[in-house]
Amino acid sequence: MSATGEATSPSRLRADARRNADQIRRAAIDAFQDNGLSVPLEEVAKAAGVSKATIFNRFGGRIGLIDAVIEEVVATELHPIIDRARAIDDVGERLVGYVSDIRDLQYRRSAFVDVMLQTYPDSPGLVELCRVGGDFNDELVAAARAAGVLREDFTASDLHALLRDNALSLKHGGRPSREDYDRRTVFTLEGIRA
Repeated sequence: MSATGEATSPSRLRADARRNADQIRRAAIDAFQDNGLSVPLEEVAKAAGVSKATIFNRFGGRIGLIDAVIEEVVATELHPIIDRARAIDDVGERLVGYVSDIRDLQYRRSAFVDVMLQTYPDSPGLVELCRVGGDFNDELVAAARAAGVLREDFTASDLHALLRDNALSLKHGGRPSREDYDRRTVFTLEGIRA
């Protein structure tokens, strides 16, 4: 029975459940992109017009919700960055483009900072994005070293650390102006090139 005393059909319930799940997904995408993956679930629920319990009923909690939206929140931007870099023939330009694009994504999307820091290691979707990014970092550094465009002592681990340290700084430090941030990207690139 519904609140009005009418019988609630299973198809009506399924439609309501689907609508709630869609509303939660849309609210989570917006909240996670702008505020990171740690945004309180109460905020997501409020934006979706549902209770926090509904998030748990539909997605099992934060990890399930992250996995349900991580493609839209982060992967839709990370994969094109990697594809653009792979399309650049000159390895030095590929390195500059990739590092600049990743730092830009870190600056614009708090959720990507959480992915870089593996804030939720129990999320298979988040861990998979880290693996994809890490594999490309390794591939890029190997190509750049072979082409002689990187310092001889610069390794794939160093690139991982540079990008992770930048994520830590953005998450826990003061957020610089965009102008200062971009200027520091140039310093970073100049410091690692041969």
